[in-house]
Amino acid sequence: MRVLVTGGAGFIGAGLVERLLAEGEDVDVIDDLSTGSLGNLGPARAAADGRLKFHRLDVRHPGLADLFATRRPEVVFHLAAQADVRVSVENPVLDADVNILGSLRVCQAALQAGTRKVVFAGSGGTLYGVPEEVPVGEGHSRRPVSPYGVAKKAVGDYLHYYKEIHGLDYTVLALANVYGPRQDPHGEAGVVAIFAGKLLAGETPTIFGDGNQTRDFVFVDDVVDAFARARRGDTGSGLLANIGTGTETTVNDLFATMARLTGFDQPAEYAPARPGELARSALDATLAGAALGWKPLHSLEDGLDRTLAWFRERAGS
Repeated sequence: MRVLVTGGAGFIGAGLVERLLAEGEDVDVIDDLSTGSLGNLGPARAAADGRLKFHRLDVRHPGLADLFATRRPEVVFHLAAQADVRVSVENPVLDADVNILGSLRVCQAALQAGTRKVVFAGSGGTLYGVPEEVPVGEGHSRRPVSPYGVAKKAVGDYLHYYKEIHGLDYTVLALANVYGPRQDPHGEAGVVAIFAGKLLAGETPTIFGDGNQTRDFVFVDDVVDAFARARRGDTGSGLLANIGTGTETTVNDLFATMARLTGFDQPAEYAPARPGELARSALDATLAGAALGWKPLHSLEDGLDRTLAWFRERAGS
């Protein structure tokens, strides 16, 4: 089967590309390399045996439809995005241009190319707004409080339209806080990558707020597994499914664990909380278990061990 991954040079996308190649798929990758890196695709390119093609392209480019028409992917994994919530607040027009209009171009191109299904990287951390209860289930009201979350919700609504009116199937995976190897500790990186970069350099990380805010940290390999499962047959057809562990971890506890694993013996520095930051966040992934046969396999400590090992190797290379 031929599949296409937008944002395939990002840290989630590159892992997904490796998984798809290992399972025998022919893979096209679209990435404009604004945040992704060809280095992330190094292992995939080495093992592809001619089954991987890379296309440097912005999903907003008019040539996107021609590329889809030529390659004719059966399944499209749409991960390309403006992924920084802070940027979305500062420049909501840019965020909508990339995340809504870019996604619409992907949907339209997929429809015209005869694609069977789109699997979309949604955002469980922003989709539901301020949660009334934790962990949050898919039945929770969806009132995002950032332009990024609004855009992710809008794309889910558009995918519903494309399925109901045009028969283009979809699954939206509402992701928790994804972390793991290859995540860039700069730019829109998550707190795990930022802490890893600082701690391994012997520098003191900064915690914004009192550190008691909670997040649901899910390891990238588990997220990749969810994407891979969603492509099969009618698995997860027309579904929004949370992908997380359901476990709340405070930023203070995350720092303590990572400091222990790296032998860092100094306290963290603290700074004022960022405006609009959620106090609590965790996702109930029961539906993903029932619909996709998915569950997270990596404990937080195991995932952090593997992430730190990658950062150490990178620093030594």
